[in-house]
Amino acid sequence: MLTNPSQALIRNSKYFQQHNVLVLNYEADTFAHQCLEFADNVTALALDFNHHLTLSSCANEKLQCYFGHQLPESLADAKFDSVIIYFPKAKPLMGYLLQLAAQHLNIDGQLMIVGENKGGVKSIDKLTPDYYSTPIKQDNARHCLVYVSYLTQAAPTLSISDWVSQYSLETPQGTLQICNTVGVFSEKRLDQGTELLLSHLPDNLRGRVLDFGCGAGVITAALLKANPELTIECIDINAMALLSCELTLAANSMQAKVYPSDGFNQISGKFDGIISNPPFHDGLTSTTDIATQFVQQSAIRLTSQGVWQIVANRHLPYSETIATHFGKVNVVAENNKYKLYFHQHSYQ
Repeated sequence: MLTNPSQALIRNSKYFQQHNVLVLNYEADTFAHQCLEFADNVTALALDFNHHLTLSSCANEKLQCYFGHQLPESLADAKFDSVIIYFPKAKPLMGYLLQLAAQHLNIDGQLMIVGENKGGVKSIDKLTPDYYSTPIKQDNARHCLVYVSYLTQAAPTLSISDWVSQYSLETPQGTLQICNTVGVFSEKRLDQGTELLLSHLPDNLRGRVLDFGCGAGVITAALLKANPELTIECIDINAMALLSCELTLAANSMQAKVYPSDGFNQISGKFDGIISNPPFHDGLTSTTDIATQFVQQSAIRLTSQGVWQIVANRHLPYSETIATHFGKVNVVAENNKYKLYFHQHSYQ
């Protein structure tokens, strides 16, 4: 099943007939594979790890699939006849994707942009740098718009530092330097949930610790500030978040293992601690199901004396799930928006 933006692209396949195509920020479908019916070769770069997993099973000699904020070093200088960009949910990220696309187009190379009508794509004229021609609307279908533009002059060399903001953040553990890449949400201050979590960190954390949904690395940096002896692993599905986390750690002269994981699927072994402000906030059924899986897997992944602590919106139904998998619900702190849940295994 193709998403609406992908269906709109299929309608406009004439624009990349027999082309060598690069697809940026693709969605959770197999459009890039179906694109081979029209294009000669397709290279696909996902910024969402789940999207990458959806497509990677289709990879072959004509379809190369990658995950990250840019193509691997071996393809840093690769050029394509066409680049397709799926308009991102985080609008500021579009500027980065446009400059990234320009690195991989020859002069007069074709750029195709697709996005949902209500997703911000109508502002593409204002977002497009002057090294591209003015985007022309080619189609309006499946509640989506398709635009085409061309690279008219060489773009500035892409430097990730141009797309990173760094700022000082006061935490209960001390001052930290936080790095945010474009597209990663930041209030440039502690949000209420993370502040509640960091203000009540368990004092018996030790050994191997997991930061689930690490974002820009605020929790990991605070943990290491308080206890540099911890061995922390940071996971997320967002490539820009993982990059932010790596940069935050470097800015604070800290080290941790940072990698993508779909839930616990890419994680091995057990942890002495799982600490998280998990990215499940909207209360939708799908989100609640994911949160339930998170609690269930957490219980399995803790060592016999393992510590588990998360902060969550107080309206989310965590208590019943925690009781099911941990046996007891301990709310160690709360405010008008969040609850802080704690558990320690006591198996011998």
